[in-house]
Amino acid sequence: MHSPTVAVVILSWNGKKFLEQFIPPLLKTTYPNATFHVADNASTDDSVQFIESNFPSVKIIRIEKNKGFAEGYNIALNQVQADYCVLLNQDVEVTPGWIEPVIALMEKEKRIAACQPKLLAFHNKELFEYAGAAGGFLDKHGYSFCRGRFFQSAEKDTGQYNSESEIVWASGACLFIRSNIYHNMGGLDAGFFAHFEEIDLCWRIKNAGYSIWYCPDSVVYHVGGGSLPQGNPKKTYLNFRNNLSALVKNLPAGEVFTTTLIRIALDIISAYKLLFSGKWQDFFAIMKAHFHVLKTLPQILTKRKLAWQLVEKNKISSPNLKGFYKGSIIWDYFIRNIRKFSELPKDKFRV
Repeated sequence: MHSPTVAVVILSWNGKKFLEQFIPPLLKTTYPNATFHVADNASTDDSVQFIESNFPSVKIIRIEKNKGFAEGYNIALNQVQADYCVLLNQDVEVTPGWIEPVIALMEKEKRIAACQPKLLAFHNKELFEYAGAAGGFLDKHGYSFCRGRFFQSAEKDTGQYNSESEIVWASGACLFIRSNIYHNMGGLDAGFFAHFEEIDLCWRIKNAGYSIWYCPDSVVYHVGGGSLPQGNPKKTYLNFRNNLSALVKNLPAGEVFTTTLIRIALDIISAYKLLFSGKWQDFFAIMKAHFHVLKTLPQILTKRKLAWQLVEKNKISSPNLKGFYKGSIIWDYFIRNIRKFSELPKDKFRV
């Protein structure tokens, strides 16, 4: 039986130490129809020379300027041909048999546009990892959270999320996606540069009626913070800026104004909480993010129009809202003290 072709693409920036560590296990991949690519985002270390000398089977895609995660992947994926692409972070360690179960799941159900494996922490392999854990979700205000990880609280993996399931978004740390859908739906928003871009794309895909899934039989380990560590004000800025932009782009017309205003108010409360706890750089990062969104609102609204045109052109059904959380994860976490996905009220998830 013919196996679909899979192109594994690592976007790398000054990542020699990660490539040296994680390409060897990657090249032990047993899937018969996989190719491996490193898209170099104008690194200033000797990453490219290192790969060429030590891993000649890995194909190099040279990007002349650091275009960030989003545009970097758009450029790279325009240069590979495969049925499926895997966006793989440079700081991810794969495990034996990591491709087969995901492709089997996606081949079984053609409505699945994208999928992620189980993401565990590289430095503590019993814990779910921040960037995607056991699949991503969004609450009614557009805040993202994961099964296995709320904010900075990560669960221990005891097999509690060992069933295949539909999710709202798949992590860009290890994102399997059908190539035709990636391109037909416009790819990643280059204006995001980095952070929240995969959520924006998955949301757009869900609006077109496709589904996003989690496959626990595939396991990878993520270092995290390989480019920007947690707590970096630039990371804060990008996350808040891009999250607001994604809300404006993807919410239904009847919800976008009210939900965005509420979200801005909640962000301001978060900003002042950070300020009073001494994190003044994060306070200014959030305020800067808001001002940027207001300043560029006409361009974001143009992107919204284009996004919904792509949805209309490629839709297979009405928007797929399964998995969206009708509650507030902020309220559940900080007021109700909920720390586990399993403790959330099941009736608040759309079906």
